[in-house]
Amino acid sequence: MDEAGPQPTHRTTGEEGGESFHLLFVCTGNTCRSPLAEVLTRRALHHRGWSHVEVRSAGVAAFPGAPASEGSLEVANEEGLDLTDHQATPISPSLIEWADLILTMSPGHLPPIQAAGAGDRATVITDFALHAGEDAPWGPGVADPVGGDLSRYRATYRELEELVDAVLARLEPLLDP
Repeated sequence: MDEAGPQPTHRTTGEEGGESFHLLFVCTGNTCRSPLAEVLTRRALHHRGWSHVEVRSAGVAAFPGAPASEGSLEVANEEGLDLTDHQATPISPSLIEWADLILTMSPGHLPPIQAAGAGDRATVITDFALHAGEDAPWGPGVADPVGGDLSRYRATYRELEELVDAVLARLEPLLDP
């Protein structure tokens, strides 16, 4: 891993007794960006055959149990992904402890997570992805599509799709079985 970025480690035991890696995506309300990142990652992990990686999402200001936003539901459905059972989860000390790597959607999400003890396991998703060795056009985080039209949600989905691929490429030397 790049010394300038987070240093994720295996520190948990999976169902089959082997090591499991825990990846947590965080946004504001856990109804748009982080749930999309979660389901995109689940699909990408399935395609890679990485059953030893677990992924969750949460929000720094999430209302517990809130559903995914209509825009996120619709875009996920268009892409063959299902967010119908998603329930927003507030960030908690136990989730922070659970995670080996925490990727936030914007720099503003970092302070409460770091204050809760995330240390060097947390960073902005775009910063982590940029260290994958590619020249990428990502800015300082993923813009929040909440309140926007469907085209804005589609743009967020496409951006997250690229970011998830870059994140997994960066993690590959550590996680490829």
